[in-house]
Amino acid sequence: MSERIYLSPPDMSARERESLLAAFESNWIAPLGPEVDAFERELAARAGVSAAAVLSSGTAALHLALVLLDVGPGDEVWTATMTFAATANAIRYVGATPVFIDSDPETWNLDPALLRRALREASQRGALPKALIAVDLYGQCADYDAILSACDEHGVVVIEDAAEALGATYRERPAGSFGAVGVFSFNGNKIITTSGGGALVSNDDTLVERARHLASQARQPVAHYEHEEVGYNYRLSNLLAALGRAQLHRLDRLIERRREINVRYRATLERIAGIDFLQEAPGGRSTCWLTCVLLDEDRLGVGPEQVREHLETHDIEARPVWKPMHLQPVYGDSRVVGGAVAEDLFRRGLCLPSGSTLSDAGQRRVIDAFLGTPRLRCNEE
Repeated sequence: MSERIYLSPPDMSARERESLLAAFESNWIAPLGPEVDAFERELAARAGVSAAAVLSSGTAALHLALVLLDVGPGDEVWTATMTFAATANAIRYVGATPVFIDSDPETWNLDPALLRRALREASQRGALPKALIAVDLYGQCADYDAILSACDEHGVVVIEDAAEALGATYRERPAGSFGAVGVFSFNGNKIITTSGGGALVSNDDTLVERARHLASQARQPVAHYEHEEVGYNYRLSNLLAALGRAQLHRLDRLIERRREINVRYRATLERIAGIDFLQEAPGGRSTCWLTCVLLDEDRLGVGPEQVREHLETHDIEARPVWKPMHLQPVYGDSRVVGGAVAEDLFRRGLCLPSGSTLSDAGQRRVIDAFLGTPRLRCNEE
């Protein structure tokens, strides 16, 4: 039997193994240590910011970002409706109310024109949000010229959820460098991984230092355990930081491989009538974290779920695109600005295996299985 093809598995090398063993042999096992310090310096440099705090997850980083910006009960936080649940969940963690913004039909990221109109209407009502969490979807930066301009006009602070976009750029600036605070994820399916893990980054060193304090149970710098406020157990271990450093060293090659995979899918599938791809936005360079397609069932004869189920029979993992947050039962009572675009993307979208470990032969297997979906019409444009 053929080996299972996963959507986006970890990509490990001898370098990661050696780094992890070196950290183990140094006996710096518990959170904090030289690998953590070095990972923070190297990550900040890559993200084009002055400081970073590496944490236990990207979700923890989102939570801390909101805490640092004094977001709490009674506040609204606006964010993209097409995102992973962690973005919205963090808003609820601090007792704030999420409001969801529809997607741009070309880039799938938050629609900046819709955002600008909604902010102006909210300003007239005296009901501006406390913050906006902009999401860099599927490895592609949002349109920050337009988003920051709209938010600056009304004094709304921006958090950049770059969980899926480490290594991407927008107008030659790195993902993570656009908001007051940026957030990354190092979950097992991301471009680089520390097994679990994440980071909070910023050009405000004071904010990052406070994030480190809160993430270490807010312990005061005295010999006994002194706590003046509630803290969290959010720091990354020294062992996992060693793994992260080795992965970060290989980031450019990991991105290039995913981009090569994206190009190869396009070369074969894009010419078929009824198959469209998530496009790379002008002025940006995507990591192609996941290659995503839109399927027109009327033209193809099948929809994304039929293709996904057929791929599964060939031991190939594919996944629907993110279900919009305003359609999730837990957020069914939340306000949404627009929503039809994200709903359509969810109805037609499918994520294909995109990991940097995917071989050419493995990708050929995915493509052949895709094209072999029963009742799929492969009419070329």
